[in-house]
Amino acid sequence: MSRIVVSVALAVPGWQRVLDVELPAGATVQEALRAVRPLAEAAGLPPDSGLDWEAGAVGVFGVARVRSDALTPGDRVELYRPLQADPKESRRRRAASAGRSGGRGSR
Repeated sequence: MSRIVVSVALAVPGWQRVLDVELPAGATVQEALRAVRPLAEAAGLPPDSGLDWEAGAVGVFGVARVRSDALTPGDRVELYRPLQADPKESRRRRAASAGRSGGRGSR
């Protein structure tokens, strides 16, 4: 059976890596994540990284994908961290604060 090599990008505060894994042709995003996890841990991924290996959002080259999607040679799988704050709520707070303090847009 033929094999493919894909990269898996992981990033948490203070630790970032792009690790290559060799998989059987037709391997999925989920299989790539399972294959790379021990490599990431051996490379110093903090145990409390907060990465959700089983259900966290994933993508390939910055495009959201599902874990059952098949990979092609050279793909870069990305495992995304959960957002720490709701972007819409953060924007509302900043806009309200700027309005009170005479920030941009107030005259």
